[in-house]
Amino acid sequence: MRMTQSTGLDLNLLVALDVLLEEQSVRGAARRLHLSEPAMSRTLGRIRKALGDPVLVRAGRQMVPTPHALAVRAEVSAVVERARALFAPGRDTDLRTVSRTFTILGHDAIVATHGAALLARAAREAPGIRLRFLSESHIDAPFLRQGTADLEIGVIDTTAPEVRRETVYEDRMLGVVRCGHPLLDGELTPERFASTAGHLIVSRRGRLRGPVDEALAGLGLSRRVVASVGTYPASLFVLRETDLIGLISPWARPLAEPLGLTVFEIPLRLPAAPVGFAWHPRHDADPAHAWLRARVRELMEQGAGPAATGCTGPMDRTQRPG
Repeated sequence: MRMTQSTGLDLNLLVALDVLLEEQSVRGAARRLHLSEPAMSRTLGRIRKALGDPVLVRAGRQMVPTPHALAVRAEVSAVVERARALFAPGRDTDLRTVSRTFTILGHDAIVATHGAALLARAAREAPGIRLRFLSESHIDAPFLRQGTADLEIGVIDTTAPEVRRETVYEDRMLGVVRCGHPLLDGELTPERFASTAGHLIVSRRGRLRGPVDEALAGLGLSRRVVASVGTYPASLFVLRETDLIGLISPWARPLAEPLGLTVFEIPLRLPAAPVGFAWHPRHDADPAHAWLRARVRELMEQGAGPAATGCTGPMDRTQRPG
Protein backbone atom coordinates (compact mmCIF):
# COMPACT_ATOMS: atom_id res chain seq x y z
CA MET A 1 0.00 0.00 0.00
CA ARG A 2 1.57 3.26 -1.15
CA MET A 3 0.41 6.53 0.38
CA THR A 4 1.68 10.03 -0.34
CA GLN A 5 0.70 13.51 0.71
CA SER A 6 0.97 16.67 -1.40
CA THR A 7 3.08 18.37 1.30
CA GLY A 8 5.92 15.98 0.53
CA LEU A 9 5.49 13.78 3.61
CA ASP A 10 5.72 10.13 2.62
CA LEU A 11 2.99 8.37 4.59
CA ASN A 12 4.56 5.03 3.69
CA LEU A 13 6.87 5.79 6.62
CA LEU A 14 3.91 4.99 8.89
CA VAL A 15 3.57 1.57 7.28
CA ALA A 16 7.29 0.98 7.72
CA LEU A 17 7.19 2.22 11.32
CA ASP A 18 4.28 -0.09 12.09
CA VAL A 19 6.19 -3.10 10.75
CA LEU A 20 9.45 -2.09 12.44
CA LEU A 21 7.75 -1.82 15.84
CA GLU A 22 6.10 -5.19 15.27
CA GLU A 23 9.24 -6.98 14.14
CA GLN A 24 11.72 -4.99 16.25
CA SER A 25 14.25 -5.93 13.61
CA VAL A 26 15.47 -4.21 10.45
CA ARG A 27 15.99 -7.60 8.82
CA GLY A 28 12.51 -8.82 9.75
CA ALA A 29 10.88 -5.59 8.59
CA ALA A 30 12.80 -5.69 5.30
CA ARG A 31 11.57 -9.23 4.67
CA ARG A 32 7.97 -8.26 5.45
CA LEU A 33 8.06 -5.23 3.16
CA HIS A 34 10.06 -6.97 0.41
CA LEU A 35 12.96 -4.52 0.72
CA SER A 36 16.70 -4.97 1.05
CA GLU A 37 18.21 -4.47 4.51
CA PRO A 38 20.13 -1.35 3.39
CA ALA A 39 16.89 0.14 2.04
CA MET A 40 15.12 -0.68 5.31
CA SER A 41 17.96 0.89 7.29
CA ARG A 42 17.62 4.07 5.23
CA THR A 43 13.87 4.07 5.87
CA LEU A 44 14.50 3.74 9.60
CA GLY A 45 16.84 6.71 9.34
CA ARG A 46 14.11 8.79 7.69
CA ILE A 47 11.65 7.76 10.40
CA ARG A 48 14.13 8.76 13.12
CA LYS A 49 14.59 12.15 11.50
CA ALA A 50 10.85 12.70 11.07
CA LEU A 51 10.06 11.77 14.69
CA GLY A 52 13.18 13.22 16.28
CA ASP A 53 13.59 9.94 18.15
CA PRO A 54 15.80 6.84 17.70
CA VAL A 55 12.64 4.64 17.59
CA LEU A 56 14.65 1.40 17.89
CA VAL A 57 17.89 1.09 19.87
CA ARG A 58 20.35 -1.75 20.22
CA ALA A 59 20.10 -3.89 23.38
CA GLY A 60 22.61 -6.71 23.12
CA ARG A 61 21.85 -8.63 19.94
CA GLN A 62 18.33 -7.27 19.71
CA MET A 63 16.67 -3.95 19.06
CA VAL A 64 14.06 -2.57 21.44
CA PRO A 65 11.62 0.33 20.99
CA THR A 66 12.19 3.60 22.80
CA PRO A 67 9.59 4.93 25.27
CA HIS A 68 8.37 7.38 22.62
CA ALA A 69 8.01 4.59 20.06
CA LEU A 70 5.96 2.56 22.55
CA ALA A 71 3.80 5.60 23.29
CA VAL A 72 2.87 6.13 19.63
CA ARG A 73 2.71 2.46 18.62
CA ALA A 74 -1.03 2.04 19.11
CA GLU A 75 -1.85 5.24 17.19
CA VAL A 76 0.47 4.29 14.34
CA SER A 77 -1.20 0.89 14.11
CA ALA A 78 -4.64 2.47 14.20
CA VAL A 79 -3.80 4.93 11.38
CA VAL A 80 -2.39 2.14 9.22
CA GLU A 81 -5.44 -0.04 9.86
CA ARG A 82 -7.81 2.80 8.96
CA ALA A 83 -5.90 3.35 5.74
CA ARG A 84 -6.05 -0.35 4.90
CA ALA A 85 -9.80 -0.35 5.55
CA LEU A 86 -10.22 2.74 3.36
CA PHE A 87 -8.56 1.12 0.35
CA ALA A 88 -9.74 -2.44 0.99
CA PRO A 89 -12.69 -3.81 -1.03
CA GLY A 90 -14.76 -4.15 2.15
CA ARG A 91 -16.71 -7.33 2.61
CA ASP A 92 -15.25 -8.80 -0.56
CA THR A 93 -11.76 -8.92 0.97
CA ASP A 94 -10.02 -12.16 0.04
CA LEU A 95 -8.46 -13.34 3.28
CA ARG A 96 -6.15 -15.63 1.33
CA THR A 97 -4.34 -12.52 0.07
CA VAL A 98 -4.08 -10.77 3.46
CA SER A 99 -0.62 -10.58 5.02
CA ARG A 100 -0.88 -9.75 8.74
CA THR A 101 0.50 -10.66 12.14
CA PHE A 102 -1.95 -10.81 15.05
CA THR A 103 -0.83 -10.90 18.68
CA ILE A 104 -3.08 -12.87 21.03
CA LEU A 105 -2.77 -12.38 24.78
CA GLY A 106 -4.00 -15.14 27.05
CA HIS A 107 -3.27 -17.90 29.52
CA ASP A 108 -0.82 -20.59 28.41
CA ALA A 109 -3.67 -23.12 28.55
CA ILE A 110 -5.38 -21.16 25.76
CA VAL A 111 -2.53 -21.96 23.40
CA ALA A 112 -2.32 -25.55 24.62
CA THR A 113 -6.02 -26.24 24.02
CA HIS A 114 -6.87 -24.04 21.02
CA GLY A 115 -3.58 -23.08 19.40
CA ALA A 116 -3.23 -26.00 17.00
CA ALA A 117 -6.83 -25.77 15.77
CA LEU A 118 -6.56 -22.01 15.26
CA LEU A 119 -3.33 -22.38 13.29
CA ALA A 120 -4.93 -25.08 11.14
CA ARG A 121 -7.88 -22.80 10.32
CA ALA A 122 -5.49 -19.98 9.46
CA ALA A 123 -3.49 -22.24 7.14
CA ARG A 124 -6.67 -23.18 5.26
CA GLU A 125 -8.50 -19.87 5.19
CA ALA A 126 -5.92 -17.09 5.62
CA PRO A 127 -2.40 -18.46 5.02
CA GLY A 128 -0.88 -14.98 5.08
CA ILE A 129 -1.92 -14.44 8.71
CA ARG A 130 0.67 -15.14 11.38
CA LEU A 131 -0.24 -15.58 15.05
CA ARG A 132 1.91 -14.50 17.94
CA PHE A 133 0.80 -15.82 21.35
CA LEU A 134 1.78 -13.88 24.46
CA SER A 135 1.36 -15.19 28.01
CA GLU A 136 -0.56 -13.18 30.56
CA SER A 137 1.56 -10.72 32.48
CA HIS A 138 1.80 -10.56 36.27
CA ILE A 139 0.96 -6.86 35.97
CA ASP A 140 -2.17 -5.24 34.59
CA ALA A 141 -1.53 -2.90 31.66
CA PRO A 142 -3.62 -1.51 28.76
CA PHE A 143 -2.16 -4.02 26.28
CA LEU A 144 -5.06 -3.68 23.84
CA ARG A 145 -5.05 0.12 23.87
CA GLN A 146 -1.26 0.25 23.51
CA GLY A 147 -1.34 -2.15 20.58
CA THR A 148 0.82 -4.73 22.38
CA ALA A 149 -1.96 -7.26 21.74
CA ASP A 150 -4.72 -7.40 19.13
CA LEU A 151 -6.96 -9.84 21.01
CA GLU A 152 -7.16 -10.96 24.64
CA ILE A 153 -8.67 -14.36 25.44
CA GLY A 154 -9.73 -15.82 28.78
CA VAL A 155 -11.44 -14.40 31.83
CA ILE A 156 -11.96 -10.78 30.78
CA ASP A 157 -12.23 -8.59 33.87
CA THR A 158 -11.19 -5.25 32.40
CA THR A 159 -13.57 -2.33 32.87
CA ALA A 160 -11.77 0.02 30.46
CA PRO A 161 -14.45 1.91 28.47
CA GLU A 162 -12.45 1.82 25.22
CA VAL A 163 -12.32 -2.01 25.12
CA ARG A 164 -14.88 -4.21 23.38
CA ARG A 165 -15.76 -7.41 25.26
CA GLU A 166 -17.64 -10.54 24.26
CA THR A 167 -18.49 -13.31 26.72
CA VAL A 168 -18.68 -16.74 25.12
CA TYR A 169 -19.69 -18.69 28.22
CA GLU A 170 -19.38 -18.76 32.00
CA ASP A 171 -17.66 -21.48 33.96
CA ARG A 172 -16.62 -22.47 37.45
CA MET A 173 -13.31 -23.90 38.55
CA LEU A 174 -12.88 -27.67 38.85
CA GLY A 175 -10.57 -29.66 41.08
CA VAL A 176 -7.80 -31.86 39.72
CA VAL A 177 -5.59 -34.52 41.34
CA ARG A 178 -3.52 -37.51 40.30
CA CYS A 179 -5.26 -40.82 39.74
CA GLY A 180 -5.46 -42.84 42.95
CA HIS A 181 -5.41 -39.72 45.12
CA PRO A 182 -6.80 -40.30 48.65
CA LEU A 183 -9.34 -37.53 48.12
CA LEU A 184 -11.13 -39.71 45.54
CA ASP A 185 -11.89 -42.48 48.07
CA GLY A 186 -15.24 -41.86 49.72
CA GLU A 187 -17.69 -38.96 49.67
CA LEU A 188 -16.18 -35.68 48.54
CA THR A 189 -17.23 -33.16 51.19
CA PRO A 190 -15.99 -29.62 51.80
CA GLU A 191 -14.22 -30.86 54.92
CA ARG A 192 -12.32 -33.58 53.08
CA PHE A 193 -11.56 -31.25 50.17
CA ALA A 194 -10.00 -28.76 52.58
CA SER A 195 -8.07 -31.14 54.82
CA THR A 196 -7.06 -34.28 52.87
CA ALA A 197 -3.87 -32.75 51.40
CA GLY A 198 -2.09 -29.51 50.61
CA HIS A 199 -3.32 -27.28 47.77
CA LEU A 200 -1.65 -25.76 44.71
CA ILE A 201 -2.90 -22.43 43.31
CA VAL A 202 -2.55 -21.09 39.76
CA SER A 203 -2.02 -17.33 39.83
CA ARG A 204 -0.21 -15.10 37.36
CA ARG A 205 0.34 -12.63 40.21
CA GLY A 206 1.63 -15.25 42.66
CA ARG A 207 -1.35 -15.02 44.98
CA LEU A 208 -1.81 -17.66 47.69
CA ARG A 209 -5.53 -17.06 48.25
CA GLY A 210 -8.58 -17.00 46.02
CA PRO A 211 -12.34 -17.61 45.70
CA VAL A 212 -12.01 -21.17 47.01
CA ASP A 213 -10.64 -19.82 50.31
CA GLU A 214 -13.54 -17.36 50.55
CA ALA A 215 -16.04 -20.18 50.02
CA LEU A 216 -14.33 -22.36 52.63
CA ALA A 217 -14.22 -19.49 55.12
CA GLY A 218 -17.97 -19.13 54.75
CA LEU A 219 -18.26 -22.69 56.06
CA GLY A 220 -15.78 -22.12 58.86
CA LEU A 221 -13.09 -24.10 57.01
CA SER A 222 -9.64 -23.39 55.62
CA ARG A 223 -7.15 -25.19 53.43
CA ARG A 224 -3.35 -25.38 53.46
CA VAL A 225 -1.97 -23.72 50.33
CA VAL A 226 1.64 -24.81 49.90
CA ALA A 227 2.52 -23.14 46.58
CA SER A 228 1.36 -21.18 43.57
CA VAL A 229 2.48 -21.37 39.93
CA GLY A 230 1.82 -19.07 37.01
CA THR A 231 0.08 -21.39 34.52
CA TYR A 232 -2.27 -24.38 34.42
CA PRO A 233 0.04 -26.54 32.27
CA ALA A 234 2.85 -26.10 34.80
CA SER A 235 0.54 -26.94 37.69
CA LEU A 236 -0.60 -30.20 36.07
CA PHE A 237 2.94 -31.57 35.93
CA VAL A 238 3.37 -30.76 39.63
CA LEU A 239 0.05 -32.40 40.52
CA ARG A 240 0.96 -35.54 38.58
CA GLU A 241 3.97 -36.14 40.84
CA THR A 242 2.48 -35.10 44.21
CA ASP A 243 -0.57 -35.49 46.43
CA LEU A 244 -1.39 -31.79 46.11
CA ILE A 245 -4.92 -30.73 45.13
CA GLY A 246 -5.14 -28.30 42.25
CA LEU A 247 -7.64 -26.29 40.25
CA ILE A 248 -8.31 -26.18 36.55
CA SER A 249 -10.61 -24.20 34.29
CA PRO A 250 -13.12 -26.37 32.41
CA TRP A 251 -11.73 -25.28 29.03
CA ALA A 252 -8.32 -26.63 30.09
CA ARG A 253 -9.61 -30.12 30.94
CA PRO A 254 -8.19 -31.70 27.75
CA LEU A 255 -4.73 -31.03 29.17
CA ALA A 256 -5.35 -33.18 32.23
CA GLU A 257 -6.36 -36.49 30.64
CA PRO A 258 -3.08 -37.25 28.81
CA LEU A 259 -1.25 -36.76 32.11
CA GLY A 260 -3.41 -39.33 33.91
CA LEU A 261 -5.09 -36.76 36.13
CA THR A 262 -8.66 -36.83 37.47
CA VAL A 263 -10.92 -33.78 37.20
CA PHE A 264 -13.79 -33.42 39.66
CA GLU A 265 -16.46 -30.96 40.76
CA ILE A 266 -15.48 -28.93 43.82
CA PRO A 267 -18.08 -29.37 46.61
CA LEU A 268 -18.39 -25.61 47.15
CA ARG A 269 -20.49 -22.77 45.80
CA LEU A 270 -18.02 -20.83 43.65
CA PRO A 271 -18.69 -17.70 41.58
CA ALA A 272 -18.96 -18.09 37.82
CA ALA A 273 -16.26 -16.48 35.69
CA PRO A 274 -17.08 -14.91 32.29
CA VAL A 275 -14.82 -16.44 29.62
CA GLY A 276 -14.48 -14.72 26.26
CA PHE A 277 -12.29 -12.26 24.42
CA ALA A 278 -11.66 -8.53 24.14
CA TRP A 279 -10.28 -6.15 21.52
CA HIS A 280 -9.80 -2.45 20.83
CA PRO A 281 -12.52 -0.69 18.78
CA ARG A 282 -10.00 0.29 16.09
CA HIS A 283 -10.30 -3.32 14.86
CA ASP A 284 -14.12 -3.29 14.60
CA ALA A 285 -14.26 -2.86 10.81
CA ASP A 286 -11.11 -4.84 10.01
CA PRO A 287 -12.13 -7.96 7.99
CA ALA A 288 -9.04 -9.92 9.04
CA HIS A 289 -9.60 -9.16 12.72
CA ALA A 290 -13.29 -10.04 12.36
CA TRP A 291 -12.19 -13.38 10.89
CA LEU A 292 -9.89 -13.95 13.89
CA ARG A 293 -12.66 -13.13 16.37
CA ALA A 294 -15.08 -15.49 14.61
CA ARG A 295 -12.59 -18.38 14.60
CA VAL A 296 -11.73 -17.87 18.27
CA ARG A 297 -15.45 -17.73 19.15
CA GLU A 298 -16.09 -21.03 17.33
CA LEU A 299 -13.21 -22.81 19.03
CA MET A 300 -14.21 -21.57 22.48
CA GLU A 301 -17.83 -22.64 21.95
CA GLN A 302 -16.66 -26.10 20.90
CA GLY A 303 -14.50 -26.39 24.01
CA ALA A 304 -17.21 -25.21 26.42
CA GLY A 305 -19.16 -28.46 26.50
CA PRO A 306 -18.85 -31.11 29.25
CA ALA A 307 -16.11 -33.68 28.91
CA ALA A 308 -15.31 -36.33 31.49
CA THR A 309 -11.62 -36.75 32.17
CA GLY A 310 -9.56 -38.89 34.47
CA CYS A 311 -9.13 -42.50 35.46
CA THR A 312 -12.01 -44.92 35.62
CA GLY A 313 -13.57 -45.72 38.95
CA PRO A 314 -16.79 -46.53 40.81
CA MET A 315 -18.27 -43.13 39.92
CA ASP A 316 -17.84 -40.37 37.38
CA ARG A 317 -15.50 -37.92 39.09
CA THR A 318 -16.80 -35.02 37.01
CA GLN A 319 -20.19 -35.38 38.75
CA ARG A 320 -20.83 -33.87 42.14
CA PRO A 321 -20.99 -36.68 44.76
CA GLY A 322 -24.22 -36.93 46.66
